[in-house]
Amino acid sequence: CTAAVSAYDIATVSPGDICTPPGQRIIFNAPRDDKHTHHIETTNASGRRIEWAIKTTNVSNSACSVLRPEETTLTAVPCDSFDFDREGDP
Repeated sequence: CTAAVSAYDIATVSPGDICTPPGQRIIFNAPRDDKHTHHIETTNASGRRIEWAIKTTNVSNSACSVLRPEETTLTAVPCDSFDFDREGDP
C-alpha cells in the first residue's frame, strides 16, 4: 500500500470500478461498551487489477492488497470500546 498513485491514474479510473456496499460512506456508531468487529466487503468490478486500501486510525490494522477483476475481499475492522461519559464531547 505504499505505491504512489498520480492524479492522472486516479482520473483514468471510471466510476463503478470498486464496489463497497454501502456505496457512500461507512459509519460505526458509538458509544460502545465492548469491542466489536465490523466487516467490509470490497469487490473489483472492473476488467483490470486494482490496488485498494482501507485506512483507519489504528495503523496496525490498515488493510490493502491487489484485487484481480471480479475478485472480492472481506476486511475485518475492529472497533475499540468507547465510553462517551469518560471520553466526553470534543
